[in-house]
Amino acid sequence: MKALVAGATGQTGQRIVRELVARGIPVRAMVRDLSKAQSILPPEAELVVGDVLDPTSLPTALAESTVVLCATGAKPGFDPTAPYKVDYEGTKNLVDAAKAKGIEQFVFVSSLCTSRLFHPLNLFFLILVWKKQAEEYLQKSGLTYTIVRPGGLKNEDNTDAVVMSSADTLFDGSIPRTKVAQTSVEALFSPSARNKIVEIVAKPNAPTKSFDELFVGVG
Repeated sequence: MKALVAGATGQTGQRIVRELVARGIPVRAMVRDLSKAQSILPPEAELVVGDVLDPTSLPTALAESTVVLCATGAKPGFDPTAPYKVDYEGTKNLVDAAKAKGIEQFVFVSSLCTSRLFHPLNLFFLILVWKKQAEEYLQKSGLTYTIVRPGGLKNEDNTDAVVMSSADTLFDGSIPRTKVAQTSVEALFSPSARNKIVEIVAKPNAPTKSFDELFVGVG
């Protein structure tokens, strides 16, 4: 297995890279800014310049990778086209490149509530709408996929247990980005994670389960 991580310098992407490195999985971190990446990513990660908005850069970035983990996302700002471009067009470009390369599994970090049009996050230029469109494009692509929909993202880790549910069943809650990264990487090893949407939050009083148990529990 060799993993390509898109969005590798983002807050969640960094943690996915570290999780892969900790498990001894060769990882290519696709970045736009090499100097920034060198300052924040572990030295074991192979850095490759690429941009989901530049489809011509993606075949080279993918190289001999066998799995893809996508943690890209539009940053809050004043560009009304950013969510459309990054969260939809960018993901679509990466899915197309992954399919052309014969990638074995595509893990896509999305968000809770993508099916709720009247969600406050959609005030940010319909970001959930475009994430939902990207999910559907991946589902129809023919690739083996896992779509991970986390709740509100926290930069600090905690000891709360991960709660996992099927699509459109969790509508609030939060989760540390570290646990999102762990879930995304574990999806590569659990046959029960394939071709599923999983929604995740972390709760202090939830029973602790293995990731395999969590994935099996999602229909």
